[in-house]
Amino acid sequence: MSDPLRIAVAGLGTVGAETLRLIRAQGPLIAARCGRAIEIAAVSARDRNKARPIELTGLSWFDDPAAMAAAPGIDAVVELIGGADGIAKATVEAAIAAGRHVVTANKALLAHHGAALARSAEAAGVALAYEAAVAGGIPIVKALREGLAANRIGRVYGVLNGTCNYILTTMRETGRGFDAVLAEAQDLGYAEADPGFDIDGVDTAHKLAILTALAFGCEIDFGNVHVEGIREVSSLDIAYAEELGYRIKLLGIATRREDGVEQRVHPCMVARDSPIAAVEGVFNGIVAEGDFVGTFMAEGRGAGAGPTASAVVADLMDIARGAVPPTFGVPARDLERPASLPIERHLGSHYIRLMVVDRPGVIADIAAALRDQEISVEAMIQRGRAPDEMVPVVITTHDTEDAAMTRALQRIGALDAVIEPPRRIRIEAL
Repeated sequence: MSDPLRIAVAGLGTVGAETLRLIRAQGPLIAARCGRAIEIAAVSARDRNKARPIELTGLSWFDDPAAMAAAPGIDAVVELIGGADGIAKATVEAAIAAGRHVVTANKALLAHHGAALARSAEAAGVALAYEAAVAGGIPIVKALREGLAANRIGRVYGVLNGTCNYILTTMRETGRGFDAVLAEAQDLGYAEADPGFDIDGVDTAHKLAILTALAFGCEIDFGNVHVEGIREVSSLDIAYAEELGYRIKLLGIATRREDGVEQRVHPCMVARDSPIAAVEGVFNGIVAEGDFVGTFMAEGRGAGAGPTASAVVADLMDIARGAVPPTFGVPARDLERPASLPIERHLGSHYIRLMVVDRPGVIADIAAALRDQEISVEAMIQRGRAPDEMVPVVITTHDTEDAAMTRALQRIGALDAVIEPPRRIRIEAL
């Protein structure tokens, strides 16, 4: 058997500790499948004295993870610190400069610096592996880069954030409002004390930018991902979605078109009987559409210590076997730079909910605003009469350009009879 792969782990939070535990628990299995053991040689974390659920005796301790990354006797560095810049970035750069392979779960780092890091890693002849950065335990990176490598991928989309999916699922199942369900998610540990990164769509956007580069062979373009979160989705919208035959999901969607690439993150209404609608609770689900394979879908736990550690160790096992594929499926020098298509050019149908004062002429004014933007109404729901009181009006439309809908909603929102800002949710045919 070959010499062991000696690794250094930077970051000993829940995922770091679980990674160490997994390697120790599955040592014989890993060695049998790789023909080579994985040996933990060094670790680094912010607090040397913190109590941890894993034994560290016998391991070299480094206060500076970047120094650890360049230390002699290390073959691969596992970066589990997090954050797009700072010490996480410095550690990865130091590892690559020292000729060490890198495994990371850091989607923010890759979304912001992935192209540059890929070029550096490939120039150094080392792996930059990141299965754990997208969808936790779902092996979507390997699937796109290897299993579907013979396909041109036209679209990739999915539920990429378990916190948002849990909130939307629970709102639908219980009828409770967003704030109450978010508080419950925080109590259960599904949402952070500051949940903005998740509920505002940023986490999903990071993951989508990585999937876009991998699926389409293009440079990461996080800055041109359109991002909306779920703060404005109400229990009323969820109830209307059910009535209309839809479920509401926060989706990341990337589409390759002849004139460029479209990347968007926002709440979507999807048909209740579609596979993506069945992805519930804290689970993630990802769909890729290839020209030969057709539609491929993977579902599983997108976060958590166990699934994430499983993905980290899978990357380490590939490195132990000698597999060093291009970071994004093709050599970094050959990554395309397609035009980025703005959300304003997206063509699709919409759900619109308005809260209006029930008085004569209101519907006519709304219809005129839609007509003037050449937006065709598919259906409208208005129930009950409450003269001079607020009532909901729900409209679904046929396909229209996003920019036209935005203009129409700006005009509708300015009407005296419209009491709240119009709520828009795009309807996706998936």
